[in-house]
Amino acid sequence: MTSLQNVQRPPKVSDSEKITINLGYVDLGHIDLLVAESFYGNRTDFIRTAIRNQLAVHADALRQVVARKMLVLGLQRFSAADLEAARAAGQRLQIRVLGLATIDPDVTPELALATIDSLTVLGALQASSAVKTALAGRIH
Repeated sequence: MTSLQNVQRPPKVSDSEKITINLGYVDLGHIDLLVAESFYGNRTDFIRTAIRNQLAVHADALRQVVARKMLVLGLQRFSAADLEAARAAGQRLQIRVLGLATIDPDVTPELALATIDSLTVLGALQASSAVKTALAGRIH
């Protein structure tokens, strides 16, 4: 019987990124009025809905750009084993992600430098500060 303590699980990944925006008082007042009148549950609900609606308006253009730039859409995760395999195969990676790119904590700065030529992330990058510092000149 396998002990659950020996099972290695990937780190938990958040499904969202917190952002801060500045709104004019009148815009904020309009949002608060819609919330007060129960059009939306709260300010966040309104803002998320507005963003999704704008993304839907531009969906065709976004699809074309994602295809043209050959972006991975969603989540792309790299472990030390993945990068070691790339190094063994003599591959250097050009990573392009629209969403979340995760470089696992077991990846050393040296391994990242040896295997990652460029890193473009439209969204969020999760990696150790040492790996981010090492790749700083390769992040676009």
